[in-house]
Amino acid sequence: MEGLEKLGQVQNTINLLHSVGVSDANPVAERFLADFTSLLMQKCGELEVTSKCELISKHISKILDLCTGGALQCGRKGCSSIGNDLQLYCDNKTNLDRVQKLHDNVAMVGVDAMIRSNSTLEDFCRSYFMFHKMEANQPNSIFRYLPMLSFTESYIYQLDDLNEKLLQLPRDGVSIFPTEFKDPFRPLVSVLEHHGILTERIIEELRCGEEYWALERKLCCALVSNDEISIEDVIRAIHLKSFDYRMLNLLLYQLRGEKVNELHMEFLSISELLVEISDDLFDYEDDVLENNFNVLRMFVKYYGASSAPVMMANFITEAEEKYDQLLKSLDDELSVMYRKRCEEATKEGGKIYGPPLGTWHMPTVIADEIGYRTNFSSKTP
Repeated sequence: MEGLEKLGQVQNTINLLHSVGVSDANPVAERFLADFTSLLMQKCGELEVTSKCELISKHISKILDLCTGGALQCGRKGCSSIGNDLQLYCDNKTNLDRVQKLHDNVAMVGVDAMIRSNSTLEDFCRSYFMFHKMEANQPNSIFRYLPMLSFTESYIYQLDDLNEKLLQLPRDGVSIFPTEFKDPFRPLVSVLEHHGILTERIIEELRCGEEYWALERKLCCALVSNDEISIEDVIRAIHLKSFDYRMLNLLLYQLRGEKVNELHMEFLSISELLVEISDDLFDYEDDVLENNFNVLRMFVKYYGASSAPVMMANFITEAEEKYDQLLKSLDDELSVMYRKRCEEATKEGGKIYGPPLGTWHMPTVIADEIGYRTNFSSKTP
């Protein structure tokens, strides 16, 4: 367990390095960069990180001469230890390869991601279990499937957190996006395949998640760079945004050995779309400040500040009409249960959960995002 925790720490360091554009195609080189970064962060008297870097820069050529001249060598069979936590492997390539292979193939999640995913899991149990004829208030219904559902959602949250870091505003005109966000779901796919619950439908939904994050980065980067955007990209992104709910739902079908109900999937998909729109309207100002994907932000960019609210209202109306049509196709009992859940969610969250409830509130659009952020920063203590 301690070994896995250390591997998790190393992977977190690698992810952070990726977020600022520090990466290498060679996985061994990436491990070295992570170890070197960890070494810099270790306490060494009163030396600050900046001082350590200055020392290295000042003496690196002489240190290199010692290494290449053979004066400094690692033990033939072992490794040299620096502190209690950091080990730089030299001749023992088998150990290094084994550790790297573990990095590449073991999907791990952190406590923070598990905590953040709790609200989504609770909502999923209360809103989706009824479509599987399960009771969300019965522990045996929840805990039987919770490990895989929780692990999957936590893993997605972890990747989403990394993607949010990639969406930071450019500094001094230089974007901090790394060159690629490559194959993020491969370790999770390995876990699902190992447990015999991986399907082509699940793989496709994970691809939708990758596509959403790519579109999110593309669109948000375009906004801060004042580049043109495609409305097709915007519509595609908002439809993909709830891929994690669809992923969990497909997993639950597979865990229960049931065939996917396409009517239920279609209905929940349009419901998810309306929820995402509602959340975006509620979070609009915050998303402008943090440069997050927000469908209203994108409408303002594409249609202009004066036309965006009207186009947004038309988009909502079309989605509501489809929602009402599909709701009528559900069994009466299921329809009543879902409406009741919508009422509970509206009361608890103060936001619209589904189109039949509450009132849509369109926030005042922000035509000048740069000015808005500047003004907010000046008022922040």
